[in-house]
Amino acid sequence: MSNRAVALGAAGKPGKAAIAGLGLLLPGSMLILWQLLGHYGILSEMLFPTPYTIARSFVTLARAGDLWSNFRVSAVRALSGFLLGGGLGLLLGILVGLFRRSERLLDPSLQMIRMIPSLAVVPLFILWFGIGEESKVLLIAKGAFFPVYINTFMGIRSTDNKLFEVSRVLGFSRMQQILRLVLPAAVPNIMLGLRLSLGLSWLGLVVAELIASTSGIGYMMSDARQFADTPVVFVGIIVFAAAGLLSDTAVRLIERRLLRWQDSYQG
Repeated sequence: MSNRAVALGAAGKPGKAAIAGLGLLLPGSMLILWQLLGHYGILSEMLFPTPYTIARSFVTLARAGDLWSNFRVSAVRALSGFLLGGGLGLLLGILVGLFRRSERLLDPSLQMIRMIPSLAVVPLFILWFGIGEESKVLLIAKGAFFPVYINTFMGIRSTDNKLFEVSRVLGFSRMQQILRLVLPAAVPNIMLGLRLSLGLSWLGLVVAELIASTSGIGYMMSDARQFADTPVVFVGIIVFAAAGLLSDTAVRLIERRLLRWQDSYQG
């Protein structure tokens, strides 16, 4: 490829500002349309408060300190459930992926548990652990467990068997095979599992806090619903969406750093 072609290709790529602007185009247009429809009374202010009204409620809650205190509680719950569920999913995924006997012993039972909806176990968790933090964290952990477990298992089992043969010729011990062969090859799948797990942690948090809670963003939304304070409900939704997006972005940055060696298609 000539230098002229390379230069033309580089010039044709949009910059970071252009990409960010493109990503904001759709939500920005939707917000403007929403504001106009609400302002002229086409949308019900009770059901769909305007973005300006929602922003005003956000500022009021932030100044009062209610928003940040509830968010801290929710963030601790989501992070605790993610670490517990994701950590167990990673360990069991490695164990089941490496050893066929472990797969036959554990995987059928784990797959049965995976098929049980989270809402179905909420009454049991409340009976067993009460309405304290334990039931909420365990409910979040249940949702966070399976994406990491399945993707770790698939990442290990998709490793080229020829690499294991080469490692045996080189005299690698079992631990060296795991640390220098299996885990590096499974990192793309593990990172995908972590991203999915983190998203499900926030979803599980919403379920846990809306059903039985006395604090947190979900409780704030439930309390606002009882008093028909729709702007506060929308504030809670926006906070959950922003927290999920920021946490996913952080994992993607870590993924990009760990997978710098991959020469993958970027679009």
